[in-house]
Amino acid sequence: MRDLRGMGDTNANTDRSRHLSRRGVLLDAARRLMDQQAHPEGRVEMVIQVLFLTAWAPAPSQPKPLRPGSATHRLADALGVEEGGK
Repeated sequence: MRDLRGMGDTNANTDRSRHLSRRGVLLDAARRLMDQQAHPEGRVEMVIQVLFLTAWAPAPSQPKPLRPGSATHRLADALGVEEGGK
């Protein structure tokens, strides 16, 4: 359970209880988990699903892109490389 907490895996349910669980409730849950799923060396394997989302939206003040072909300088010149080179 310490590993889960370290990963930030906590209860994100909006309907969850906002009160702290009593120590006995958590100890009982840990005991039941160990009784049902622990390996002989005392470890418990769990499958954790991680979902990472990111979003972006342009701000009204963000510069708009120029029309294709309107550049006045070549990127290859700015980088000091041959165009199409590696």
